[in-house]
Amino acid sequence: MDESEKKLKQEDCNEDSLGAGILTLTTKRIAFDKTRGRIADFTKRIDETILDAPLENIVKAWKEGLLMKKVCIKVKTEQGEKDYKFGVFSNGGWLKDIQKALDSTKTQ
Repeated sequence: MDESEKKLKQEDCNEDSLGAGILTLTTKRIAFDKTRGRIADFTKRIDETILDAPLENIVKAWKEGLLMKKVCIKVKTEQGEKDYKFGVFSNGGWLKDIQKALDSTKTQ
């Protein structure tokens, strides 16, 4: 992150196709870092950044699910558009914060 970027929200979660990791929302991007954990010593390590999408590339954000709550984003890529679905604790709170971050990039 650069100096002008601020972390808005971060949570351990699971993405439908990518698996376990850490979802991070900043004032400039949404990132998903894959994690690996070991039960034997309760360690968790960040492996690699799988998703690093600038907010300008987020086409749409929505929430879904009754029991398995997910916050979803559609990201514009070089190959087209790709959907990501993250199982988070409060999908409504995440959606509100993502929308607020997206709106702030449009007004700048």
